[in-house]
Amino acid sequence: MHAFPRVLFDEAHNESWTVRREVAEAINPAHPDDNSYARAAGLLRHLGHTVTAHTSGALGPEVLADQDVLVIAHPSGERWERTTGQGSPVLTAAELDAVQSFVAAGGGLVVLAEEEQDKYGNNLNELLARFGVGVGHTTVRDPKRAHRDVATWVLAEPATSGGLLAGVRTACFYRSGTLTPAGGGGHAGTAEGVVPQTGATVLFATSPSADPAGAPLALTLRYGQGRVVVFADSDLFGDDSIDDYDHRTLWGNVVTWAARVPAPGADGSAREEGRGGRAAVFGRLKEAVEELRPLQVKDGSVPAESKARAGELIEAIAGHLGEISPYFPHDAAYLQAVQADLAKWAEQGLGVPDFLDSLDLFHPDTQREDGLEHVVVFPMYTQNGNPNRNLEAVWIRTIWPGWLADLEAGGYDNPMFVPIAFEDFTSGYDTHSAVLFPETVAVRRAPERFTWGGIFADREAARFRRVSRAATETLRLDLPPDAARLLESQRLAQDTFVLWDLVHDRTHSHGDLPFDPFMIKQRMPYWLYSLEELRCDLTAFGEAVKLEARGVPYARYVQLAILFDRLFRFPITGERVRNYDGLGGQLLFAYLHRNDIVRWTDNRLTIAWERVADGVADLRGEVEKLYRDSIDRSKLAHWLAAYELVSAYVPAHPASTWAQGIEALPEEQKAKVDAVLPDEFPLSMFYEALRRKLADVVESTKGLRA
Repeated sequence: MHAFPRVLFDEAHNESWTVRREVAEAINPAHPDDNSYARAAGLLRHLGHTVTAHTSGALGPEVLADQDVLVIAHPSGERWERTTGQGSPVLTAAELDAVQSFVAAGGGLVVLAEEEQDKYGNNLNELLARFGVGVGHTTVRDPKRAHRDVATWVLAEPATSGGLLAGVRTACFYRSGTLTPAGGGGHAGTAEGVVPQTGATVLFATSPSADPAGAPLALTLRYGQGRVVVFADSDLFGDDSIDDYDHRTLWGNVVTWAARVPAPGADGSAREEGRGGRAAVFGRLKEAVEELRPLQVKDGSVPAESKARAGELIEAIAGHLGEISPYFPHDAAYLQAVQADLAKWAEQGLGVPDFLDSLDLFHPDTQREDGLEHVVVFPMYTQNGNPNRNLEAVWIRTIWPGWLADLEAGGYDNPMFVPIAFEDFTSGYDTHSAVLFPETVAVRRAPERFTWGGIFADREAARFRRVSRAATETLRLDLPPDAARLLESQRLAQDTFVLWDLVHDRTHSHGDLPFDPFMIKQRMPYWLYSLEELRCDLTAFGEAVKLEARGVPYARYVQLAILFDRLFRFPITGERVRNYDGLGGQLLFAYLHRNDIVRWTDNRLTIAWERVADGVADLRGEVEKLYRDSIDRSKLAHWLAAYELVSAYVPAHPASTWAQGIEALPEEQKAKVDAVLPDEFPLSMFYEALRRKLADVVESTKGLRA
C-alpha cells in the first residue's frame, strides 16, 4: 500500500484541461493558463501524491487498477473548447461501468463540469447519474457576490462546516453551472448541507441573491467503498485561478479526501513472505527465552533452586543463536559474542549477568539500511515496560527509507538515531515499551559512550493511531482529510514518526541550553523534564513547517502527529506521579485553548487548523525565552521561572507548596524537590473525563504491534 495517493488525470476524452504544461502551451499558445492544471498537479505532488495523465485509449479496469483517484476535467467537443484533442468526449458504456466499479471498490472520482453543461457534447451527466448527481444546464449570476464585479464570477462560502473544508472560507466559481440530484427537481440541501436524495454533502452553494439561489456548486458523496467529488465549474483550479482565495487548500483537501482509504492490514503484509526458516528458528529461541525469564530475579541472576534448568535453557538458547546466525551474516560477530556471554554467565554461576562484550559489538547505527533485520538478545529492563533485567530476544527491522537518509545527510544529522520495527519479541516488550536502548542492558560497567538508540516507530505509530482515533471520535472532532488519512494508514503514520523522532532527538543537543539537556541523572522538579521534552516537540513542529514548505510530504503529517499525541494520548497515559510527558500535553492544550485555537463547545472539540502553527510557534517562543534567560539565572531561579511559566496555563494543585512562592519552600535543595507533589499539576475536568472514557483504549496499546 502506497503511503500517498496515486492520482490519474484522464486526458484521453478531449478534456479541456491537461496536467502537462507543454500540452497546454501547444493547444493554447496565447493563454495556456486557460487549459493548464499543471500547477494543480504540482500542488498534489508537493503533498506527496503521484500524478499521471491517461493520454490515450479507453478508461478500462486495467488502467484504473493501480490508481486511488481518477480526475475527469471538463471533456468537450472541439466547437466549444480548446482540448487535448484525444478521443471522444463521450465515455463508452464499458468505460462508465469501469469507473463506477472503480469507485464502488474504494477508488475516488473527482469530476469538474461546466456552465451550460449540455452544449459540450460529453456525457458527464450519464456518468454522474450512476452516483445520484446531475449537472444543470445554466450559468450562475450573482452581482452582489461577484469577484471583480463580474456577475458570473460567483463568490461562494462553505455550505457546511467540517474537516473537509479545513482552512477554506471562500472559493470563486467562474461561469459555473449547478448541481442537482439526478432526476431531482430542487437545488437546496438541508441546513447541514446534505442532499437527502443522494446523501451528498454540499460544500458550496449560491447565495440567496444569486440566480439560481441556494443551488449546490460543489458536493461530495460516498458510493460503495469509494468517494465522489463534483464541481459545477472547472476553472477554480486552473493555473490562473488556483491561487485565488482558498482554492489551493480546497483542491488538496478534496483530492486527499477522495483517495482510496488504505485497507486494514495492507501495510507491510509482503514481509510475511520468505520468513520461513528464520521465523521457525526464532520461534524456538523465543520459547527457550520465555521459559528462562521467570527463573530470573530483578537483577537478572538466577536463584540456586533454578540454576540447573536455567543452565539447560542457556545452552539451548546459545544453540538457537548458532542456528539463526546464518540468516544475519551482518551480525555474525555480535551473535557469536552473545553466545560467549551466555557461556560465561553460566560458567560464573548465573549471578548478575554481564553482556558488555556483546553490547560493544552491536552497532545498528552503522548499518542503517532500510529493511535490514537483526536478532537482539540481551538481559535488560524495558523502559515503560519490565523493570527487571530479564533475558529478552527481539527480532527487529531497520526503517531507513532513502528520503530519510537524504534528509539526514542534508542537515538533520542524528547518527545515533536508529528507527526500527518489531518482527517478534519476548515478554519484556509485551508492554508499553517502544525503545531499545543500550543503557538498559546488564553490564559490568557502562561503555565509554553510547552510540545508538533504537525507537520502535511501528509501535509508536500504532498506539498513536488507536488512541487518536478513539479520542477524535469521543470528542467529535471533524478531521481534515490529511489527518483522517494519517489515522487510517499505518505505513504513513510509521514514516511520520520516523521523521518526528529524528528531529526531536537531535534537538536535545541544540538551542540555548542552560543545563544538560537530557537531565536524566539530575534531581530536579519534573516540570523541567516536561518543558525539555515539549521544547523538542515544539521545535520538531517548527522544523516540520519548514520541511513542508520545502516539499517533504511527511512533514505535514509530523505536525498533526505531534498535535494529536500531545493533546490526546500523553495527558491520559501513565500514572499521575511526576508524569512529565502528560504535563507537557496539558500545557500545550491549555495554551491553545487559552488562545482560542482549540475550543470545547457543546461537548465537541473544534480546532482552528489555520492558526495551529502560529499557536505552537508562540508557545515555543515562550519556552525558548525561558531557556535563554535562564543561562544567566541560578538553578533555583530557573526552577521558579519554569514553574511560573507552566502554572500560568496549567493550574497547580491547591495544596502545592511551590505555588505559595519561595518563602514557603524548605532551605535545602533536595527538600525543595521532595516538596513537589506527586501530581503537582492535576488533570483538568476536561482531561479527567477524557481519561475515563479512553482508559480501556490506552490499556489496549500494551504490547501493540502494527
